[in-house]
Amino acid sequence: MNIEEFREYCLSLNGVYEKMPFTNVPDKYSRDVLCFYVGSKWFCFVNIEVFDFCCIKCDPNESGELQARYSGITPGWHMNKKYWISVYFNQDVPDNKIKELIKQSYDIVYQSLPKKEKGM
Repeated sequence: MNIEEFREYCLSLNGVYEKMPFTNVPDKYSRDVLCFYVGSKWFCFVNIEVFDFCCIKCDPNESGELQARYSGITPGWHMNKKYWISVYFNQDVPDNKIKELIKQSYDIVYQSLPKKEKGM
């Protein structure tokens, strides 16, 4: 998977939009982070220049199992390690599994939105 395929998949989910919220921070890596949102909350982010991993929300009950099964899944970078995971590209996590995890993250975040935001 490349950045274009990744971005296209994320944007194909209902009501998703993207933005780069960290353009004014000193850290170059963070400036290049693209976040995908549903409603007012993000469910996934990725560095568009390096494209090394994505960070996604995960059910805490599944997180440990995923990290044990795949070396390419680690606790979420700069996020709450209980609820977020980092999924590395070009390792042992197949592209279809990455898409499945992105969709699960989207669903988790969508379900947490207030009713008025779910209609977006």
